[in-house]
Amino acid sequence: MRPVDAVRLDKWLWAARFFKTRQLAHDAIDGEKVHVNGARAKPARVVRLGDTLEVQGVEHRWVVVVRALSDRRGPAIEARALYEETPESVAAREQRAQARRLGVEPGLQLRRGRPTKRERRELDRYRGG
Repeated sequence: MRPVDAVRLDKWLWAARFFKTRQLAHDAIDGEKVHVNGARAKPARVVRLGDTLEVQGVEHRWVVVVRALSDRRGPAIEARALYEETPESVAAREQRAQARRLGVEPGLQLRRGRPTKRERRELDRYRGG
């Protein structure tokens, strides 16, 4: 990890491994899934030490404080050193994970499940296909 003075928000999110590509980070920022210090941001916004980022991913929501800057994507261990997750964010993520573990399997709510191959063919014949 090389020291830098300023980094674009989309590049920092990519380097910190919140998103797999810079384009995904850029799209998330444009889609208002990322806020800096509670305000909407643009992809070219400069990230500074101490900034608070709220990142809404596909399944998770993180609230992190920027602890280091980097414009290069490195190993996961180095990426985790770039930020510190707030205790509230950690607790909320763990609570959502616990709820998913204890929740009912979505397929169990169906009465019979998916049709078999034979039933699918009968449905197709019935629908005129």
